[in-house]
Amino acid sequence: MSTRTDTSSEMVVAGSFEGDLRRYLRGLGGLLVFLVVWWVGAMTTQPSYLVPGPLDSARAFVDLFTTSTAIVVPVLGSSLVLPTGLAHLAQTLFHYVPGLLLGAGCGIGLGLAMGWNGALDDWLRPLVRVLRPIPPLAWVVFAIVWFGIHHTGAAFIVFVGAFWINFYGAYGGVEGVSSDLTDAASTLGVERDLSMLKLVALPSAAPQVLTGFRTSIGRCWMIVVGAELFGAPGVGYEIINASNNLAMDTSVAYMFLISLAFLCMDVGFRLLEGRVLAWR
Repeated sequence: MSTRTDTSSEMVVAGSFEGDLRRYLRGLGGLLVFLVVWWVGAMTTQPSYLVPGPLDSARAFVDLFTTSTAIVVPVLGSSLVLPTGLAHLAQTLFHYVPGLLLGAGCGIGLGLAMGWNGALDDWLRPLVRVLRPIPPLAWVVFAIVWFGIHHTGAAFIVFVGAFWINFYGAYGGVEGVSSDLTDAASTLGVERDLSMLKLVALPSAAPQVLTGFRTSIGRCWMIVVGAELFGAPGVGYEIINASNNLAMDTSVAYMFLISLAFLCMDVGFRLLEGRVLAWR
């Protein structure tokens, strides 16, 4: 009996490994096809600087780390010397991280409150419907007037983008809490509104809240590049600055840098999400 069970377990493990290997090979194949199409497009485009090839872009990416650049750390006011690529990435993170965290915190808080409290939802829903369709980049002019062309203005734009993504993640999560769960909790003695929110609504809404935050991580990288186009220091500014000098390979290199930063953050958050939702 045990031998048959062991054999079945080994077959399941082997099947899972083969499935994972097949997916990785397909992904690698798709990447190779993309590189070939990119290389052919670069070879057939004139003038050649309009579409830099993979090799030129890779060399430009390496060049980002062969020189050093000094940057000023906000609030502290001290100077920091880093490889050029990391220096400009750090400048972006100086407004990306505060904007993301503050926007997510406020969005999740308001989303939970409105999703749980019907009266508050009735009061604020019309205002939400008026403000939500406004793109984050539409606030650039106000960011410049209110905060100036620096980290605070760019952080404000990121804040707006992160706020709405996380707001709807939390709002939908709490609004979708099953009445069966709340009825069961009431039967077990959970009566206070705050206790019900803490013990029932939050755990039930956690998957959607975390999905909203993970979505905002990627979306805010798109927003922060646009926010830097008006002059705030960072990777987005360097992309447009390089393109103005027709150094398109450098622009692509900075695009690679953004992609790499996002991948690291996404993988890290997925690991954290797995631990937080291990109870599921």
